[in-house]
Amino acid sequence: MNGKLVLTFLLLCYCFSSKAADPAEGKKLFQARCASCHNVNKKLTGPALAGVDERHSEAWIINFVKASQSMVKAGDKEALAVYNANNQVAMPDHPDLSDEMIRDILAYVKEEAGKAPQADDAPFSRPGQKEPNLMPLSIYNFPFMIAYILLVVIIIILLVFLVNVKGYEHHMEEKQKE
Repeated sequence: MNGKLVLTFLLLCYCFSSKAADPAEGKKLFQARCASCHNVNKKLTGPALAGVDERHSEAWIINFVKASQSMVKAGDKEALAVYNANNQVAMPDHPDLSDEMIRDILAYVKEEAGKAPQADDAPFSRPGQKEPNLMPLSIYNFPFMIAYILLVVIIIILLVFLVNVKGYEHHMEEKQKE
């Protein structure tokens, strides 16, 4: 009886001592370890991770993250399906990630997948989406045209001056010969 009580107490302590998954920590880990190949909502080198917890069990995901290549080589059907669906690009193994760290990443992915898609507010235009409103050689772009005309006038004045200087030098040489 005493053994059962101690065992129950230890089990309860373990259940209450394990921390809940932290999406903020998961975001840091995701950006450092996963974002080069994965996005939450878009397929990159690897699959989009939104809904991954619905497609696979948590235990399978943890095993796959830690040793995906071993699972593929062992012939795991789900691992082979993921491998083949992504052009047979092997996901690197991450044995250094703890189960809690992977749960944090899953919590972040779940949180991000639940958010509404954000507007694309890139600071630059995307080809085919936005046309630049530039008129560099149009007569309606007055500042550009005024600067262009002034530059042409300055070049003409410089050329006339250089021609006159050459003529003056030639005239001085003729006077010296006399």
